Amino acid sequence: MEGTPVVQMRNIVKRFPGVLANDHVNFTAYPGKIHAVLGENGAGKSTLMNILSGLYKPEEGEIFINGEKVDFKSPRDAIEAGVGMVHQHFMLVDTQTVTENIILGLDEPKFVLSTGEAEKKVTEIAEKYGLYVDPAARIWQLSVGEQQRAEILKALYRGAHILILDEPTAVLTPQESEELFVILREMASQGHTIIFISHKLDEVLAIADHITVLRKGKVVGEVDPANTDKAQLAQMMVGRKVLFHLEKKDLEPGDPMLEVEDVHAKNDKGLPALKGVSFKVHQWEILGIAGVAGNGQSELAQVIAGLRTVEKGRVVIAGNDVTNKGPLAAIRSGLGHIPENRTEDGSIGTMSILANLILKSYRDEPGWFLNYSKLRKRAEALVKEFDIQTPSIDTEARLLSGGNLQKLILARELSADPEVLVAVHPTQGLDVGATESVRRHLLKQREEGRAILLISEDLDEVMQLSDRIAVIYEGEIMGIVPAKGADRNTIGLMMAGTRIEKIKSS
Repeated sequence: MEGTPVVQMRNIVKRFPGVLANDHVNFTAYPGKIHAVLGENGAGKSTLMNILSGLYKPEEGEIFINGEKVDFKSPRDAIEAGVGMVHQHFMLVDTQTVTENIILGLDEPKFVLSTGEAEKKVTEIAEKYGLYVDPAARIWQLSVGEQQRAEILKALYRGAHILILDEPTAVLTPQESEELFVILREMASQGHTIIFISHKLDEVLAIADHITVLRKGKVVGEVDPANTDKAQLAQMMVGRKVLFHLEKKDLEPGDPMLEVEDVHAKNDKGLPALKGVSFKVHQWEILGIAGVAGNGQSELAQVIAGLRTVEKGRVVIAGNDVTNKGPLAAIRSGLGHIPENRTEDGSIGTMSILANLILKSYRDEPGWFLNYSKLRKRAEALVKEFDIQTPSIDTEARLLSGGNLQKLILARELSADPEVLVAVHPTQGLDVGATESVRRHLLKQREEGRAILLISEDLDEVMQLSDRIAVIYEGEIMGIVPAKGADRNTIGLMMAGTRIEKIKSS
């Protein structure tokens, strides 16, 4: 690439207990360019950029900014050198305004807090780069996309000319992602260096000027987006050929195993979230639930799992009415549940992998005491079968990457031999290799006769895996259509609130 490097990281080594996160990594970035750091979950991408932003200190290696060697001891040192990072999980105070968050921790103003001048400067920066957000709005009042803009503004306000974004689209809608790309291109055109951490191949190919690929802590290649494609990048990331479209066998559906009848339920604010939802899921079948986020999908999964009260209607699992009988009744009736939030609802981060794997099955152990020798052998077998990358089954679950944590949850739920599986956003935030693995497991469960309810905001995933597709809008089912030959435009109209009967009659 042309020009003098703005960032040079040479032979960076970073270790954590049992893990070599960065193994003599070299990385170079240039002004006015968007550099993508690509790799599967746990490849060392975020670790490398946390080092560049001063959050971690490497055991070995050197960092140069604009040709000068630096030794960052904290993020403050990094920002003083012009390096700012927007983390995947935003670091904002909800009750404060955008401007208050931006100036929080700065040396100025020292004694009297007057946000007038700061708001003026924030507005100027926002207008310069198209980062439109109300500087006087409180964080809790903003959309996720606007909160991300506030984080970017915070870095720019502090003088960052090198901006690192860690998985910036993980929590954004497709429209918000495209708006972010416009902003990043504008910033690059004005001379900023953008470093974009991701595992999403389409996005990297769309936005990046240069791609560095990491695998298991090492750089395995540097490529020009114009001279590569998804298949090549996926193989570099995972170390093998990845199938983007999996073969699905034609199977005849069997008996209904999950029956949701005229279910009404409220959300956490006490407002109607489900308004008369009805459907059945049969053996050897995947029923996909499609819809824009926030239309009742979360509440539907929680009602089935016994985690939310049904106001009216009933839920039947394998012939057992489990309505309002709690999670244990659902589990004992044969429910497996892959929850929406894998860190808060699907696992206990401070407990070991072994403990997380037996969270359900420990009840089935005979006698008063657990046979840990037997349980350890079972856990080790599951770690091997589901390819969970971990130093030990005694490692805390919180130390796993997103993809490996999802595999842990899959291992626990599927090893319980469920009759019905509710999978909520099972591949959200996962890299291409982990996504393929999770989808293979779901199709295998279908072939073994499970009834699977797949709730996903990834329409391609729903259309590829499902036998039938139900579309939910504002807590109501707009219609159920066969997945084979399904028309995206028809599904799109249903997702926008048009019932299938009206579409067919028009």
